[in-house]
Amino acid sequence: MERLHQRLEAAEKALASFEKLATLKNPNDVERDAAIQRFEFSFEASWKAAKQYLYDIEGVDVGSPKSVIRSCREQLVGG
Repeated sequence: MERLHQRLEAAEKALASFEKLATLKNPNDVERDAAIQRFEFSFEASWKAAKQYLYDIEGVDVGSPKSVIRSCREQLVGG
């Protein structure tokens, strides 16, 4: 369960970091590129947190981002 908390914290930090750049009105090229990189970090941290949640809480062991997203959706709608 500790690993899940670590994953969630990492995802929250990555998302907060991305949000700082995503809300800029007129980003320059460097800021745009940094926002893209931070989005990638956010996505990576988020799907890994979701994977850990599925494993720890739901007892579902999946491997790829696509299967994690699909499994999360199935857990939400109940099947």
